[in-house]
Amino acid sequence: MFKNKKEILNAPFVQDMCRATANMYRQGWDERNGGNISYMLDEKDVAEYLDVTKVIREIPTGFDAKALAGKYFIVTGTGKYFKNVEIDPENNLGIVRISADGSKAELLWGYSDGGKFTSEFPAHMMSHIQRLAVDPNHRIVMHSHPTYTIAMNAVCPIDEKDFTHKLWQSNTEAIVVFPDGVGVLPCMVCGTNEIGEATAEKMKNFRLVVWSNHGIYGTGKDMDEAFGLIETVEKTAQIYMLALGHTLNVIPDETLKALADRFSVHPLDGVLSV
Repeated sequence: MFKNKKEILNAPFVQDMCRATANMYRQGWDERNGGNISYMLDEKDVAEYLDVTKVIREIPTGFDAKALAGKYFIVTGTGKYFKNVEIDPENNLGIVRISADGSKAELLWGYSDGGKFTSEFPAHMMSHIQRLAVDPNHRIVMHSHPTYTIAMNAVCPIDEKDFTHKLWQSNTEAIVVFPDGVGVLPCMVCGTNEIGEATAEKMKNFRLVVWSNHGIYGTGKDMDEAFGLIETVEKTAQIYMLALGHTLNVIPDETLKALADRFSVHPLDGVLSV
């Protein structure tokens, strides 16, 4: 009955994951097995490639994911290197469906060596829940360890409005790309429900959340949007760090306000002085 299914490795969502992970590795954002991506899929798209009634095995979600019951995700695997995803997608990626009670993820494809999804799976799913409540077009949660973003976070106060302002002042593109700003969390233990809950709380207001001394979470309706948000923060953080201690010129708040008006975006309240 299902012998005429399309080849899963040719699926656009698998190709998207391969390209994104390769690009992130080449950028130096995801050393070793650092970083993870989850991408929410439509059932009709998955069903073109897989028999969605055939569950390979069940994996505990680690929290109550009932709000996502029946939703499909392609997710990077725990302990997997981004540089290897293109070479062996079936081992390094998995497609799962959240069970009706939210306690399990039903594996439909992938993790061929017996592995499972990233240890940050609860944080990803909690962020998906929150972003979907804000934006029904949301699809992607992307986590990486961009060098200059982490460095800038290390020399700035744990204050998201101050951090956002410094970014906006360093690059005219910044306020246009992320007028909603960047959320910032203090240093926390990764892979826990606690950091997932804290990240999801920030996701009520931000598409980007920095984990202090660790990395960043970016979200979006597709890979380009999520990647582009992180890419712009990282480029801007690089500018900030290269000029640190030598800055004579920053973009004044009046110009930032004019940029926001020019591109019809609303800057995060309480950041600009005009």
